[in-house]
Amino acid sequence: MTELKNLDRELGSFRLRLIAAALLVLFGFGLLVARLVTLQVARHDELSTQAENNRITVLPVVPNRGLILDRNGVVLANNYAAYTLELTPSKIDDLEGMIDALAQVVDISTRDRKRFKRLMDDAKSFESLPIRTKLDDEEVARFTAQRFRFPGVDIKARLFRNYPYGELASHVLGYIGRINQAEKEAIDETEDAANYRGTDYIGKLGIEQRYEAELHGATGFEEVETSAGGRAVRRLRAKPPTTGNTVRLAIDIKLQAMVEELFGERRGALVAIDPRTGEVLAFVSKPTFDPNLFVDGIDSESWRELNESLDKPLLNRALRGTYPPGSTFKPFMAIAALTSGKRTPQQTTYDNGVFQFGNHRFRSHGDGGLGVVDMNRSIVKSSNVYYYTLANDMGVDLIHDQLEPFGFGRKTGIDLYGEVTGVLPSTEWKRKYYKKPELQKWYAGETISLGIGQGYNNFTMLQLASATATLVAGGQRFEPRLVREIEDVTTRETRLISAEALSPLALEPTHVEVIRKALYGVTQEGTSTRVFLGAGYKSGGKTGTAQAVGIRQNEKYNKDRMADYLRDHSLYTAFAPVDNPQVALAVVVENAGFGSEAAAPIARRVLDYLLLGRYPNVEDIALAQKGQAGAPVGATRLAAEVPLLAVTPGSVTTAGATEAPALPASASVPAAAASRPMPVASAIGPAAKVAEARASGALR
Repeated sequence: MTELKNLDRELGSFRLRLIAAALLVLFGFGLLVARLVTLQVARHDELSTQAENNRITVLPVVPNRGLILDRNGVVLANNYAAYTLELTPSKIDDLEGMIDALAQVVDISTRDRKRFKRLMDDAKSFESLPIRTKLDDEEVARFTAQRFRFPGVDIKARLFRNYPYGELASHVLGYIGRINQAEKEAIDETEDAANYRGTDYIGKLGIEQRYEAELHGATGFEEVETSAGGRAVRRLRAKPPTTGNTVRLAIDIKLQAMVEELFGERRGALVAIDPRTGEVLAFVSKPTFDPNLFVDGIDSESWRELNESLDKPLLNRALRGTYPPGSTFKPFMAIAALTSGKRTPQQTTYDNGVFQFGNHRFRSHGDGGLGVVDMNRSIVKSSNVYYYTLANDMGVDLIHDQLEPFGFGRKTGIDLYGEVTGVLPSTEWKRKYYKKPELQKWYAGETISLGIGQGYNNFTMLQLASATATLVAGGQRFEPRLVREIEDVTTRETRLISAEALSPLALEPTHVEVIRKALYGVTQEGTSTRVFLGAGYKSGGKTGTAQAVGIRQNEKYNKDRMADYLRDHSLYTAFAPVDNPQVALAVVVENAGFGSEAAAPIARRVLDYLLLGRYPNVEDIALAQKGQAGAPVGATRLAAEVPLLAVTPGSVTTAGATEAPALPASASVPAAAASRPMPVASAIGPAAKVAEARASGALR
């Protein structure tokens, strides 16, 4: 009986242990099932994405930047491919030591080091940054053979922007440069952020900046399957990038080159506009700069030389340089007087050489006057007294209200960023401009000098050319356009940018004819007669001599006693033909004296080029550069037969980019297989494996 009880006790204990073991097993299976449910159901999407990321690499493919052409199809900005040596600072422990070691293999100059340091200041540590650009085949081969020594260093093929004509039209074209941190953050906040993945460069100035959206193109991608070790296995799918659109300017680059040569070493600006369309035919600012310096990242010495030069080559004088218009302002005063009823064409003023206002004597032509002058004679002979009197009669606010619609004192709306407004003064302007109450009052004496384009008057040559075009066109207005049309590289369709007219000014045709006739008289019997002798067309114009600094009331101007930067500016406005204007222009030569000596000769040669197809000879250009030219001397040349300057190496004329030469067979370089278009700008990690596989032929 005792044994039976022990057996029952042992069986009960066994059952308990069995149940416990079963529960433990069931609990373990429950945990396993719960974990599986969590992984397979709850976290399915998250883990699936991670798995795909480990297996699939998506590489952005940067598009070729669009071309910039002149109106005749001459290529002004294109691309070429070259090899760069790049470092990723986050993958390098001793950066300075690494650079020193690299310098034993590839030439790295002090300039390269400074530029790299500047790029590091603007970039994140995990970015790949160039320490050397435009490596030749021998340098690529040397590095490739020792690549194992340099972790975090790679060679890539990149597109470089090229400006074949160097300094020519640099203020129009602008330049591209590496995207800095602030620009990256700004791009990331836009809807176009995805389109800039892999892009390192962006338009910084001029047309490159203004038409960035058109020139950049659309970024493509390559989706590649990689092994667990990150080695490329096969290409899954790809979307090729779309090259940026072609931007065709209204500028005639040969005319632009001629004008820049006529300026020589002098400072100034010229803007020529077609009054019928608003197209800008020439847009000159002198001195210029080489935009190619900025593509790679300008070195500190070149930047200091440009930035600290007294000549201010980085200043776009046509867009941002403001000048007193001098006597070129008189035709606008005349049309304002006619429109407002303050003068009739026949009404006369006696010019005795001096206008007395209170205790101040406003001077005119030397010590003598012009006698009786009506409106025509006041323009032809450039009477100061006539316009002193007119300004006094009109008052500053009426002058402002009549001339502001011509574009003075406000932006013209040209398709460039950075335009300034200039100053067309009024009593309201002065109140806003000056902070101190005692300086805000407008004094009647301040109005007098406005009549001859002095005083507070300050305008750009763009404003003066645009206003001249509006005046001679009878009030027809356009927003000036540097870009004529844009060609879609995919559809080959062109989109016209210029020729969008604004509402015209209500000018009386008879009033416009009075001004046109007077301006024509300037070239026949007035201040620019000598310059326009023998011209094969009828043109109108107006000389201007504007003070750069004021002189005392009883002191005479003597340029020989003044420093170069203090001498008067030489200005000229012109249009032609008189009966059907096809071009209107404004030109200023800084500190060059009378308008007929320096500015008018340049204007004459521009009109000869546009209307007659003639180009000045070498002797005539030399005289113009010295301010000693009148009418063209010697035989002029056919413009069509005069060649442009030689282009810089590496440029192309018919394609968006040249292809990088093939690397040596031994080179296992990420961008070795990069031809057209360029692959992703980064070849770090999986991207490097992908490019290596493509280069070796393993990836199909």
